[in-house]
Amino acid sequence: MKAFFEGIQYLFVNILFAPLDFLRSLELQSWFAANTINWMFMIIGTVAMVYWIKQLKIFEDNGEENQDTTAHSFFKK
Repeated sequence: MKAFFEGIQYLFVNILFAPLDFLRSLELQSWFAANTINWMFMIIGTVAMVYWIKQLKIFEDNGEENQDTTAHSFFKK
């Protein structure tokens, strides 16, 4: 059973986390390059937010947006 858990440790430490270890060592040369994963997540989040806001604007312009507080049955008294 010990070998099984050591195998899991080897998989994560030596194989799956190797790219992250590379990014950690890269931080001494370039902070921006070391944080590429963070930059990608921020870009994806920004694109998703812009898309969401554009969709809200489309529904608002078409008059399909129901802003009445009683739009859902659980808001009714």
